[in-house]
Amino acid sequence: MKRTEPRFVVCVKNKGYAASLELRKLYQAVPDDKAAKLRQIRVIDESGEDYLYPEEYFVAVELPQSAERAVLRAAAARH
Repeated sequence: MKRTEPRFVVCVKNKGYAASLELRKLYQAVPDDKAAKLRQIRVIDESGEDYLYPEEYFVAVELPQSAERAVLRAAAARH
């Protein structure tokens, strides 16, 4: 991922990670070029921390700017 702005993904599979990932939930992905080369994606999961998961567990989505700002504000308020 070469983007510097936030990137969001939707979880479409969580086998083996049911406690960490909720199906159909929106997650923020964190840029990690090394992980991408290994077909992994770094995601801020239910723990609030970022971890690596198989990239096929997610589908990338583009949010309208207003929605992206709202999601980021809500995430910041959680911490």
